Amino acid sequence: MIPLKFRTLASVLALCSASVLAQESPSYGPRLEGFEYPWPVQQYQFTSQKQALEMSYLDVAPVGKANGRTAVFLHGKNFCAATWEQSIKALSEAGWRVIAPDQVGFCKSTKPAEYQYSLAGLAANTHALLASLGITNIDLVGHSMGGMLAIRYALMYPKEVAHLALVGPIGLEDWKTRGVPYVSVEQWYENELKTSYEGIKRYQMDVYYADAWKPEFERWARMQAGMYLGSGKELVAWNQALTYDMLLHQPVVYELPQLKVPTTLFIGAHDKTALGKGFAPTEIRPTLGNYVELGKQAAKTIPNATLVEYPDLGHSPQVQDPARFNADLIKALNP
Repeated sequence: MIPLKFRTLASVLALCSASVLAQESPSYGPRLEGFEYPWPVQQYQFTSQKQALEMSYLDVAPVGKANGRTAVFLHGKNFCAATWEQSIKALSEAGWRVIAPDQVGFCKSTKPAEYQYSLAGLAANTHALLASLGITNIDLVGHSMGGMLAIRYALMYPKEVAHLALVGPIGLEDWKTRGVPYVSVEQWYENELKTSYEGIKRYQMDVYYADAWKPEFERWARMQAGMYLGSGKELVAWNQALTYDMLLHQPVVYELPQLKVPTTLFIGAHDKTALGKGFAPTEIRPTLGNYVELGKQAAKTIPNATLVEYPDLGHSPQVQDPARFNADLIKALNP
């Protein structure tokens, strides 16, 4: 039996530790209220599926001489428009107008309790936003889920995309045919409710940053974790569950040969992203998310594609090494 004085000391230390953790782990509202973006957030109001919705977005003007071009950045599933901060700044300084939306169901946009999510629907929402701004020709940059969405957008509106840049895009393989079993929305929801900062950081170190952690990564991990600590935790988790179901059952990999726009793939060799990997049989898991091979295969499959590989980086090169990535992105957009 532990003596009372030691049990008391342990209790005090545990309370202090919990207090410190609470101070370090801010909570945010269901629409990321309390987390500040680096530029003013604007709202596109529209109706979809008989619901009044708002799509938050950044509209950043070029700094210095404008080049007359517009870049659109599409965020990943565990990311937001603000995560593109360094890339938005770099392209703005190089003359681009930059639009970076938060998709419906994510970050500062509406999170409907009932919504039939589809990649085509999100692409159509984004297209409507751009039309409302008078934008008809874009350089389209998508990361992770945003890469999968960017592929769908380019397939739907090929004449309006000057260049397609895919950064660690998911969807380069069909997880179902590779052995990931059906996972119900309820299972995804229960899994999402377990989300914690500690789990987010472990996953990001392993997949996003090649087992390296820098202080500047902390902000984005806290951003994601904060929505699961706030009053809208259940709504956030439910929308995340619905979008997992969308991604697993709406593959784009079979349509890659149909892309008609110049495309650049940016692939980190340490990327291991694969939806549903944790639900797959143990023997299948190591075969999923092999981005060294997936990147090469996609570059061969997509007409007029160029592959940029980062042997030392992971899933998020734009965050892990923004200077190098941004220089490569600008070079790709100015062939």
